[in-house]
Amino acid sequence: MLEKLLAAALAAAALAAPGLAAAAEEGVRLDPAPIDVANRASVQAGARTYMNYCLGCHGLALVRYNQLLQIGLTEDQIRDNLLFTGEKIGDMMVSAMARADGARWFGAAPPDLSVIGRSRGADWLYTYLRGFYRDPATPTGWNNVAFPNVGMPHVLWTLQGERGLEAPEHGKAAHGAAPRFVQLTPGTQTAQEYDATVRDLVAFLAWASDPTQLKRKQLGVVVLLALTLLAFVSWLLYKEYWKDVR
Repeated sequence: MLEKLLAAALAAAALAAPGLAAAAEEGVRLDPAPIDVANRASVQAGARTYMNYCLGCHGLALVRYNQLLQIGLTEDQIRDNLLFTGEKIGDMMVSAMARADGARWFGAAPPDLSVIGRSRGADWLYTYLRGFYRDPATPTGWNNVAFPNVGMPHVLWTLQGERGLEAPEHGKAAHGAAPRFVQLTPGTQTAQEYDATVRDLVAFLAWASDPTQLKRKQLGVVVLLALTLLAFVSWLLYKEYWKDVR
């Protein structure tokens, strides 16, 4: 388990470093991700998108299928809708793609996404998944404003449609300005629907990066209340103990 944790952390760090550097160099403005990991409907919708579009290349080697019970799914729903190739409900959510195949097809093996929500941040993921555009100069025909020259193609393009990046007028490009896109072909979703799909996917990835975060926060509130009560009782005992001491 420790080896898997270290491998996933190193993979996420390797993915994060060049992307964050590129974002800083290009002055990309990150869009705030309107996510709520406590919204089970949103996280479940994101899990569905992840299973349909992402798991073929990107696994979640630190998350077990049965941990999806925490987002409101039942064991029957997990078995009937998420387990297709003989996996067991207690297995890790690993990708079927061999790392060697991924490296050959994309130039580098697609990283595990177990900790991507923490290493990249929700705002970066939200901007990245909404920042693809057509670029015939790249091997995949796609590029991304948040991660220039990324090897990953736009797997959600049928939903968003094809877009081109509108070049700013000479002398009018502001540092950190929002990129402008031109819709080349329509997708199956409207812009608002696609933004909602990405929001839910990012919410799921943020949850998967730390599945215990909600329980931990709830426990933290209970601990703070208990400490407050203990402090109040201690104050009463202090007053009672020293009331006759002059």
